[in-house]
Amino acid sequence: MATTAKILIDGGNPIAAVQGFLRGLLENESVGGVLTPVHLFGKGMPMPTLVTDPDQLSGADPLAPAFPMNSAKLLARLTRGQSGERIAAVLRPCEIRAFVELVKLNQGSLDDVILVGLDCMGAFDNSGYKRFRGDRDPFEATLDFHGSAADGGAGIAPACQSCEYPAPENADLVLGLAGADLSGHIPVMATSPRGESLLNGLGLPEMASANGRDKALEAMVEVRIANRDAMFERTRAATGTLTDLSEYLASCVNCYNCRVACPVCYCKECVFNTDVFEHKPWQYMGWAKQKGALKMPTDTIFYHLTRMAHMSMACVGCGQCSNACPNDIPVMELFRTVASRTQQSFDYVPGRSLDEAPPLSVFKEDEFQDAVSHMA
Repeated sequence: MATTAKILIDGGNPIAAVQGFLRGLLENESVGGVLTPVHLFGKGMPMPTLVTDPDQLSGADPLAPAFPMNSAKLLARLTRGQSGERIAAVLRPCEIRAFVELVKLNQGSLDDVILVGLDCMGAFDNSGYKRFRGDRDPFEATLDFHGSAADGGAGIAPACQSCEYPAPENADLVLGLAGADLSGHIPVMATSPRGESLLNGLGLPEMASANGRDKALEAMVEVRIANRDAMFERTRAATGTLTDLSEYLASCVNCYNCRVACPVCYCKECVFNTDVFEHKPWQYMGWAKQKGALKMPTDTIFYHLTRMAHMSMACVGCGQCSNACPNDIPVMELFRTVASRTQQSFDYVPGRSLDEAPPLSVFKEDEFQDAVSHMA
């Protein structure tokens, strides 16, 4: 059985080749729908779309450097319960990692999903993508992006610049874009038994290996880790005290967009939308009189600290929190900086493995022995 095959590219158009590959998946009797980014309109961005008609894949563009939302929540919604049909979901590595976390939290299921991952060259934030695309045809813009540089060109979102996980893990099928000659073919690798079965049924020509992929990924990761570490240093310097943190978050308007956009923030009702934070007029006046002035809206710092406490262990660094912020607060930088320390403390990488329970859901008697012995 072949574990690596190639998607042949005719006429130098890798987008059409990927569309053909998705069409092959959808025409397989075991797959009822494909979740993939699709250009639905003449303008705007490709949006996650559940496609059941192969003819509707003519607008599919999972190679587009646009990332308007993390699809993990959508896939969780599609798999929480029985649909009766299997879905092939085309996702970026951070989307797969977020979905794995949601599965571990019983918010979704892998039973009826084929995860199709692609090496991620990065993407622009929403405003950056609009500037990049301009008035061009969206497919032309995608081709220009992949032809610009090995790491997808300049100006990609800060989250992508500092992401050290460009290769998908826990996928069933992987499109090896890194190091690939997109004028000839795209390697596709089966990394699970069901992925193997599906790939063999597509009748694609076999190949020995994805030549050059490992080296390309290694070079990409090296650059991104350097970017990540520099980002951590800048953010720690800017948020080292409560006063610094208050200034960092000064333009927050409590819109909660970051919470809504976060793929692993799944509570049905957030405490910040309850009566707990519906303060009375006399309370506002009392606080203002104590200090002489009261910043409005209140609870901004408490909101972000609560989010950090809840989500830092599961943060996959996708950057959608910053992407959703109307005032361009670098929320991603703050969350990733905090998350790096909490995750390192537990040797936990969100989305790394389905077999790793979220750290705060299990008790280990021998954990943090240094701290325990110091207290004793």
